[in-house]
Amino acid sequence: MVALHERRTDCAMEETRRTYDAALKVCKSLFTLKLQDYGSNWRILRPESLTDQLLIKARRIRTLETTGARQVDEGIEPEFIGLVNYAIMSIIQLEKGWLDAPATEPEPIEVWYDEVAETARALMIAKNTDYGEAWRDMRISSLTDMVLNRIYRIKQIEDNQGKTKVSEGLDANYLDLINYALFALIRLEVA
Repeated sequence: MVALHERRTDCAMEETRRTYDAALKVCKSLFTLKLQDYGSNWRILRPESLTDQLLIKARRIRTLETTGARQVDEGIEPEFIGLVNYAIMSIIQLEKGWLDAPATEPEPIEVWYDEVAETARALMIAKNTDYGEAWRDMRISSLTDMVLNRIYRIKQIEDNQGKTKVSEGLDANYLDLINYALFALIRLEVA
C-alpha cells in the first residue's frame, strides 16, 4: 500500500515538474522577447518600483476575478506571466543592485534569469514534497491572494529597510510569489 502511494506521489510530482517547466518556459519566452525590444533598461528600477509593478499586476488580477469586467483586452494569464518575470527581475536587482543609467556593457541577463528560475524551481520541489501537492486543490483566486500577501509582506520589509526580526527576507517572498504565480498559470493551462 505504501509503495502504491509513493508511485502516485512520484507521478504527481513528475507532472508538476513538467507543467512547471512548461509554464516557466512561456514566461521566459516573453521576457526574452521584451529584452530584445527594450534591452535591460529595467535595471534602473529601484526595488520599490518593481514591487509597485508587482502590486499593479496582482491587483488587476484580483479586480478581474472579483468583477469580471475589463476595459483592456487582456486576461489574467499575461498578468501572472508578468508577476513571474517582475519577481525574477526583483531578485536580480537584489543580488546585482540597480543602476543609475542603462548598462553600457552587455550583462548576462538571461543567465541571471535562469539562475533565479532554478532557485525558485528547487524551492518549489522541496516545498511541494513537504506539502503534498496541496496547491492543486487551491482555487486560482486563493493563489492570487497568496501573491498579494507576499507583495504586501515585501512592501513592509522594504519599509523596514529590509530588516526582519523572525521572518524570511525579501528573496524568500519573491520566490514564493514566483511559485504561486506559476501554479496559477499551470491551473489556467497556459503551457
